[in-house]
Amino acid sequence: MILLNLLSTSELLEETVDAVSSAASTETTSILWDKFMDFLIRGGEKIIIAILVLVVGKFLISLIKRLVRGFLNKRKVEPGVKSFLMSLVNILLLTLLIVSVVSTLGINTTSFAALIASAGVAIGMALSGNLQNFAGGVIVLLFKPFRVGDFIDCQGVSGTVREIQIFHTVITTPDNKEIFIPNGSLSSGVITNVNSQSTRRVQWVIGVEYGENYLEVEAAIRDILASDERILKSPEPFVALNELADSSVNFVVRGWVVTSDYWGVYFETNRKIYEEFNKRGIGFPFPQLTIHKAEA
Repeated sequence: MILLNLLSTSELLEETVDAVSSAASTETTSILWDKFMDFLIRGGEKIIIAILVLVVGKFLISLIKRLVRGFLNKRKVEPGVKSFLMSLVNILLLTLLIVSVVSTLGINTTSFAALIASAGVAIGMALSGNLQNFAGGVIVLLFKPFRVGDFIDCQGVSGTVREIQIFHTVITTPDNKEIFIPNGSLSSGVITNVNSQSTRRVQWVIGVEYGENYLEVEAAIRDILASDERILKSPEPFVALNELADSSVNFVVRGWVVTSDYWGVYFETNRKIYEEFNKRGIGFPFPQLTIHKAEA
């Protein structure tokens, strides 16, 4: 009987310990779960607020950019300056939006700013080329070697200036390629601006056969130039015998035109010269080799 009582008491103690352990485990789990849910709720609130700040911020950035663009249009700011300022405003506003979103998530912006400041030197050294391009863009806008819409030749490429950004100038080539040229290279390199002057000089070098009448060739060329109203009368077109080459007599022909008429006049005059010379029987040259038979 005593043994049975001891066993009953032992089993009762074990059941009591198991019950207490189970209750403690359930309470701990409940506390951890409550803390986890509280963390999710607080974190979810921050994430939702951050998303709202991002959405509202992007809307405000779009609104501010429209207002700035409208202000610049109203002030009739040059397209190059306008694109430069719009690009700068966009970068500044996006930076402010990123800082605001980070702050909303609960990250200490002071430490965030300190981190940016400490990384600033390294970033500045890494982006030294871009800083140079930024300064080059300012120089381009101040001294205006070209404007948006001008056709330029620089850094081995040619094209029409489409946009002047804070780091690059965008040009479109005649075959519709888009090229980004660093502003630093533009500000320190050689630039040929085709559209800076209202008029341009067109030049042709025309070869005829040896034996052709010089005065007749000159008269034919002058008649062609006079028939085209796009070729300016002042300065007067110039025609002269330029070179006695190996297989041809070369005439140099020069005429002044409005810049926008340059290529049209150039190609059409080539066609007229070919047609007119054929009508008048003026021969075009071709390479010739004369062989003399040696006497025996």
